[in-house]
Amino acid sequence: MSTDWGTLLSCKKSMKTVSDFAHGEMSGRDFYSHFANTERGGIVRKLLRSHGVVSSKRLARKALSRRGACNAK
Repeated sequence: MSTDWGTLLSCKKSMKTVSDFAHGEMSGRDFYSHFANTERGGIVRKLLRSHGVVSSKRLARKALSRRGACNAK
């Protein structure tokens, strides 16, 4: 099952959070806690559980770069 990056990156606030996580400014626990109890929480939890923190950061950087948001700091 793939990650729904369109939903995860659908607003500027969540895009900033993903960018901070992808560029090492946030831990996996902090990343998940930002999305806990939201509709995106399940997506983030599944991403971290299936790929781990290091691979999840790499995938997040890849998703941001493919959407032209790699400098969304």
